[in-house]
Amino acid sequence: MKVILLKDVKGSGKAGDTINAADGYARNYLIKNGLAVEANAKNLNELAGKKASAQHKLDVEKAENEKIAAALDGKTVELKVKAGQNGKLFGAVKTAQVADAIKQTYGVEVDKKKIQLESEIKAFGSFDAVIKMTQGVSCKLTVKVTEDE
Repeated sequence: MKVILLKDVKGSGKAGDTINAADGYARNYLIKNGLAVEANAKNLNELAGKKASAQHKLDVEKAENEKIAAALDGKTVELKVKAGQNGKLFGAVKTAQVADAIKQTYGVEVDKKKIQLESEIKAFGSFDAVIKMTQGVSCKLTVKVTEDE
């Protein structure tokens, strides 16, 4: 019997796969426990629609990420932070501060979890940062740390 898996089933396949299963296994276990539905024309069309919708959503997300990456690639973000004697910062510059500076400077909202700094920023100067977004889209920018007066 052909069935469409609704959830991952160990040893059988992943959600969305169409598999051939023994009649008893399909009726008494997979369908009964809500792990699969019979692969009739209606369910196959529904599956194709869901896959097309998911692909469209991924394409739109990738296009948005590429737009953000193009707007930020190679740019410089300036942060003004307080420092003590000898030019040492109070703490370190966090990715949340970089994300806020990007939003204020360029009007683009970036999740702080997507920003990767090469090293902790504990001094003044220029540092490289990479913003890694979904689907392999990324961009580089420079974080310039200056003293707040």
